[in-house]
Amino acid sequence: MIKYSVKKGDTVSVISGKWKGEQGKIIAVIRKNERVVLEMIGLSPEKQQEIGRKTVKKTPDNPKGGLIERAVSVHISNVKLKVKGEKETKTKKEEKKA
Repeated sequence: MIKYSVKKGDTVSVISGKWKGEQGKIIAVIRKNERVVLEMIGLSPEKQQEIGRKTVKKTPDNPKGGLIERAVSVHISNVKLKVKGEKETKTKKEEKKA
């Protein structure tokens, strides 16, 4: 069994992919696919719309049906544990662009 550096409830920052630079809280770790499900923190309204919503039919559990919010799934190698008190640092590529 693989040991991961992050666990449920940790706050992480996304270091690669579509959600690069965003922060989120881990809701679940999917070991089979090596992915984590994130609840994104502090997203702009435009980014919130990118996550999207899912249409749900009426069921006994959800009698109204309608739209529900979706979560973001990211590969576990694309997240980095956020340590309290850690400063945001620029990478060499970001410094060259500026």
